[in-house]
Amino acid sequence: MNLTDWATLSQVIYNFAAVIAAFSALIVYGRNSRLERARWAASLYEKFYERDQLKRVRDKLDCETDAEQVNELVFKAEADFTDYLNFFEFVAYLEYTKQLKPAEIEDLFGYYLDCLQRQGVIRRYIKESGYERLNNLLEGRR
Repeated sequence: MNLTDWATLSQVIYNFAAVIAAFSALIVYGRNSRLERARWAASLYEKFYERDQLKRVRDKLDCETDAEQVNELVFKAEADFTDYLNFFEFVAYLEYTKQLKPAEIEDLFGYYLDCLQRQGVIRRYIKESGYERLNNLLEGRR
């Protein structure tokens, strides 16, 4: 083999190694991405299902459409209620930034998003009070 053949062979080997390295990087990125989403999901699950303030609001929203207790929640707009909405605003932000997939959000919080969605007074409050990402999340679920 002459020098030109060696140069060609080394270029082919280099290109092959680059393709393998790129493919390996994609696999590692995919694994890390899934792991990070799982961490977010676990953290959100703990916060949502273990915090007493959020539990009180969850219990009040798990009712008929626009029941008196829901109207009272919106009228008073106490910290527990705004914390609840801020929680879902953050979940919507994580979806927007692709840290969580819509299916993951539905699996973890679909029922409680349904509760928000069916309450007309809360939907108006969300739209009027600057919860833009949450509003978009709820709109996208229709």
